[in-house]
Amino acid sequence: MEQNELTLLLPQWTSKLTTRSGASLRVRPASPEDRDKVGKFLQSVDAGDLRFRFLSSVKPSEAIARILTDVDHSKVEDLIAFDANDDSIAATAMIAESDSPKVAEAAVLVRSDLKNRGIGWAMLTEACNYAQAKGFRRIDCIESSSNLKAIELEEEQGFVARVHPGNATITILSKSLAFDA
Repeated sequence: MEQNELTLLLPQWTSKLTTRSGASLRVRPASPEDRDKVGKFLQSVDAGDLRFRFLSSVKPSEAIARILTDVDHSKVEDLIAFDANDDSIAATAMIAESDSPKVAEAAVLVRSDLKNRGIGWAMLTEACNYAQAKGFRRIDCIESSSNLKAIELEEEQGFVARVHPGNATITILSKSLAFDA
């Protein structure tokens, strides 16, 4: 499949995931119609988790919900994981082009009451799969150095950590994405 064909298909990306705890998720790209559900989702995430995701103190707002749902699918994708049981949002994974060629950045946010069920792991894996399908060769996660659980999860998935050169409170985790020769 040529790159142009693949790029056209990516906004239609959908998958069904089952986490290690047995949670069933339906994953698809966000759309503006999801804004109200994303707003509810953000309200169900505790302040500490929001701070880790956005690397600053933020409050759930329509503006943030808009950022997560009104994306330029050619440069950014926000994958939403819906709980297959009740159709509520369980997590999001944003994948965005970075300033470096062939490098994507990813950020995952899991609903606070659903943490420790493998949802973050599944969504990070999905973000890597999406980035690879889009042609990226590396994916980076930028974390607060105090977000030890996220850093540990990313290292378990093969990401390599390094301290941000200009800010010791930030850790950058990178993973090369395998390509068939």
